[in-house]
Amino acid sequence: MRPYLAAAFLALFGILPASAAIQAGVARVDITPEESIWLAGFASRTHRSEGVRMHIFAKALALRDEHGSTVVLVTSDLLGFTGALSEDIASRVQKQFGISRDRLAFNASHTHSAPVLENALHPTYPLQAEDEVIVQRYTERTRDQVVDLIGRAIADLAPAQVSFDQGLAGVAVNRRRTGHRNYPGPVDQDVPVLAIRTPGGALRAIVFGYSCHNTVLSDYQVSGDWAGYAEEQLEKDNPGALALYVQGCGADANPLPRGAAEFAVSYGRTIAQATQEVLKGKMKPLDGTIKATYSLIDLAFQKPNRADYEAKLKDPLGMNQRYAQLMLKKLDSGEGLPDHHSYPIQAWQLGNLTFLTLGGEVVVDYALRFRREYGFDNLWVAGYTNDVFAYIPTVRVLKEGGYEGGGAMVPYGQPAPFTAEVEERIAEKVDELIKQCRGAAEKTN
Repeated sequence: MRPYLAAAFLALFGILPASAAIQAGVARVDITPEESIWLAGFASRTHRSEGVRMHIFAKALALRDEHGSTVVLVTSDLLGFTGALSEDIASRVQKQFGISRDRLAFNASHTHSAPVLENALHPTYPLQAEDEVIVQRYTERTRDQVVDLIGRAIADLAPAQVSFDQGLAGVAVNRRRTGHRNYPGPVDQDVPVLAIRTPGGALRAIVFGYSCHNTVLSDYQVSGDWAGYAEEQLEKDNPGALALYVQGCGADANPLPRGAAEFAVSYGRTIAQATQEVLKGKMKPLDGTIKATYSLIDLAFQKPNRADYEAKLKDPLGMNQRYAQLMLKKLDSGEGLPDHHSYPIQAWQLGNLTFLTLGGEVVVDYALRFRREYGFDNLWVAGYTNDVFAYIPTVRVLKEGGYEGGGAMVPYGQPAPFTAEVEERIAEKVDELIKQCRGAAEKTN
């Protein structure tokens, strides 16, 4: 008897485990560039890519409960989805497959060895007209691929057992202590794992997370960095299963030491082994309904200072000059500079697990704070989701300053650092969405 017919037979007679009321579908697509292209993440690069160390992918997991409530998680070997790209894909998915915006999450591994997308990090690179054409061509291709990917994951929905648990791994180091050993060094070394199995117990997909930059490699070869190697190892160890990596709140964490390919392979194997140990244990089944919430809030920028831009015009670093020219052009043209950014926050309730996503490069303080407040055992916090447009500091990091505290606004082309209200604005909305999700799930159950 074929697997899906067997599942239907078992469900008909009510002898599937409770978690099999959930359906799951998975799909993946190769998004490796087909031509030489600028790679995103390191301002030190001076030209396009020179080859492919490993292929990069976008992957999707669709989940549907017994009431038909459906969510789709997209993971990717990319630096980050821009807000515009996420919204464009979401709009197409709504029209083609009927999945609303709150039920789609676009997470990026933040590998620094993937192509530049659209106008992300615009001041960082000295792109010429031909380079911009190539970047746009790759962006359009990736957009179409992800829409199709989501459709295929939905079409793949079948009865499943879904379970969750967490492990630990010691790869992440708080990089802000480099040069500032007096700074605190918080890291989130948990490895959350979601296992998708057939009703018969065969592993179909592994969703795993970690909070750490993918910045071991800084050359001109396309790759998924250590997270790509972790996925590769997990798929090798579990034939037939798809491995999906979710980047957490690792904005201020690096894998150290770094710089050599063998380090990327080693860190990938470490995270894969930590994930494997969770899979071998007694994971907790995720039963119940799926609830989704999504909101945009305004995060205010500090008042821009024209003198700061003019000073950067004389800076020897080309990125700073390009940034200053961009800001002054907007001021002088009458276009003006934005005083805020619309920031995406999303929460899904998957049975008894709350999956929280935050936009931007989120520092680890947020994950630790929210897990203290809402539970270390049943809250998964992901950064780098739906819109990667800036670093998201807490008040502590903002006051300390440095790259994560405001310096990174330059490569991202933002007018100024955030105001001191940034942390509490986010926290208030997170509290609202989590209560909505958990309250609705409790009422349904």
